[in-house]
Parts: sequence; C-alpha cells; structure tokens
Amino acid sequence: MNRFTLIMLFLVTWLSVFAQTQFSGLRQWLAVPMALSPALICYAALTHGFGITVFLAVLSGLWADSLSASPLGISVMPLFLLGFTLQLQRHLILRDQGFAQFWIGLGAGAGVPLLTLGVLSLTGSQPVTGRFTFVQLLLLGLLNGIACPVLFRMFDWLHRIFDYRPLTTSSFRADRETVRGRQFRLR
Repeated sequence: MNRFTLIMLFLVTWLSVFAQTQFSGLRQWLAVPMALSPALICYAALTHGFGITVFLAVLSGLWADSLSASPLGISVMPLFLLGFTLQLQRHLILRDQGFAQFWIGLGAGAGVPLLTLGVLSLTGSQPVTGRFTFVQLLLLGLLNGIACPVLFRMFDWLHRIFDYRPLTTSSFRADRETVRGRQFRLR
C-alpha cells in the first residue's frame, strides 16, 4: 500500500475522532456521537496488514477516550476486537462489494458501542443508558454502514491516484516471430 494513503488513513481517523468530540450540534440533535472509527477499522482490517490495523485501533481508541469522558483505554478493546475478527475472516469477506461493506459497517457501528457499554459496566462505571439506547445504536450502525462503502471508494480512489500501477509484462517479445505447426524442409 502506498505511504500517502496510509498517512491519509491515520489523518482521516484523527479528524473523525476530533470531529466526533468537538462538533456538538449534530450530536446533541441526534443524541448520538458521530463515531466513524468502526468504519475506518473495517477499512484498515480488510485492506492493510494486522500491524496497521492494531495500531489504528489502539490510536483511535486512545484518541477518542482522551477527548471524551470515558476512562482512558476503554474504547481500545472493542476496536481491537473488531479489527482482529475482520483480519481473521478477511479471506471470506467480499471486500469489493458495496452491500458487504454496508453490512460490515452496520454491524461494526452497532457492535463497537455495545461492547464499549459492556466493558464500562464491567469496570464498575455507570454508563448512561435509557429507552433510546437501541435507537442510538441503530443510528450509529446506519452511520457506519453508509460511511464504510464511501471510505472504501475514497481510499481506493486515492490509491489509484497516488500509487504506481503494476507493469504487466509478457513473455512474448514483439520482435520475435512464433511459428506454429510442423516444420518441413524442402531439399
């Protein structure tokens, strides 16, 4: 993978975490933080190696926790589990299909906050839940489900622009003539 697209992946992750915590208008209107980290982890797990996926999950979780009221490190484990699971099953996933990207993003967008709630409740914290928690999880799932195919297309576009295309070499040389069939010599 090109270094530029890798740098852009980390930059977009940092900007999405920053936007999720700093722009509160939409968050207050929907009562849901606009977290795109699960969709970005899905992209990283299906297109990059294990090390980059883990590094992105740890950084994204720490960035989100440092800018929120959550204890530091709470978001790391759910994002890591998402990336690890997708890395293990990436050979079975239709990475280039938009519908598969949508459903993976939807599951990740709803599953990561649900796992974070579970981890928070295990630590003795009192997470804020209510009668709209299911609706909030559904909205987060839909947001990530829509964002996942968009991210795949955006990063694939960046990859096509900034990376060299592989040179297709052929064993056939243009200056050589191939004669097929039997050769008979006339004497």
